[in-house]
Amino acid sequence: MIQKILHRVAATAACCLVHANGLGWVQRTAVHVSYCKTQLGASEVTDPSQPEVWLRGPIADCPDELQPVAHSLLQVREEIAAIAALPPEVLWARPGGAASIGFHLRHLAGSLDRLLTYARGDSLSAAQREALSEEGRNASPEERAETLVQAAHDAIDRALAYVRTTPLCTLDEVRPVGRAGLPSTVLGLLFHAAEHAQRHSAQIITTVKIVTGSDAELR
Repeated sequence: MIQKILHRVAATAACCLVHANGLGWVQRTAVHVSYCKTQLGASEVTDPSQPEVWLRGPIADCPDELQPVAHSLLQVREEIAAIAALPPEVLWARPGGAASIGFHLRHLAGSLDRLLTYARGDSLSAAQREALSEEGRNASPEERAETLVQAAHDAIDRALAYVRTTPLCTLDEVRPVGRAGLPSTVLGLLFHAAEHAQRHSAQIITTVKIVTGSDAELR
């Protein structure tokens, strides 16, 4: 146990030294973006007999400090895979005026992209701001459930890659958020990205059940 702690301290110190010297981010050798695909098989739909992702053990090549982030993102990835075949009338339904499933999928992908941008210490681009303004627009014919789920999956995969390659010594670094530059940290942004994604995944599951009248579990 002591040896493991010393190894982690040494690795973190080396990471900080490289980062401080402006030599770039220390990359872990295995950026495992395709974890879900290899674990879930071709369908990528969660086997209901499986426990939730956080109960399946640690994620390979992910630092201990960020395991909850990876678990949450992988859980969302599995849950939304189950709705890729929804018909348009379900995808864009707004029961009681609530947001549609299509909106939640758009926002899930877009918000992950924006939160990772802030985590890197960057400001949003004009294209990102335009995409944000377009998230609440009406449905368009080319936006099928399959297309929106794939976009969300791609955003989650990028987030997982970022989590795996985030130097531990940067987790407490301050990051300004939004036009007002409100204070957060790399760690705060990554954890918010995960819990925010799960919040919208839960709303998707609930909306599917309300619109379809189904009691089937999506996870």
